Amino acid sequence: MTRENQTIEWKESWRDEYLRWVSGFANGQGGVLVIGRNDRGEAVGVSDGLKLLEELPNKIRDLLGIIVDVNLVKEAGVELLEIHVPAYTNPISFRGRYYTRSGSTLQELKGAALDRFLLQRQGRTWDSV
Repeated sequence: MTRENQTIEWKESWRDEYLRWVSGFANGQGGVLVIGRNDRGEAVGVSDGLKLLEELPNKIRDLLGIIVDVNLVKEAGVELLEIHVPAYTNPISFRGRYYTRSGSTLQELKGAALDRFLLQRQGRTWDSV
């Protein structure tokens, strides 16, 4: 089984704060957020999978301005929700904050790191500013 890494994150249940992870994947290399899997990698299932299957694509589009693939899959007799997030070339923020993935962690970009990230995404350098 694969471990959590730069492109894979597991969560037992959905919380709207996980939109930060979606933003982080979009600003990084892309990735998959799996809802219904615990930190040990065990499939525990998601209780409201069908509801989330309908709500999440719209919520992500409305709050982040991006389109992702949301799939309901079955594993070990339980349903898991997989949110496949492509990498985006333009910066994606969640509530005015920018996030990215570093290893298996979510990092909020601030200060010089945020400046560098935004300039890179615009194809600019400090010298050209």
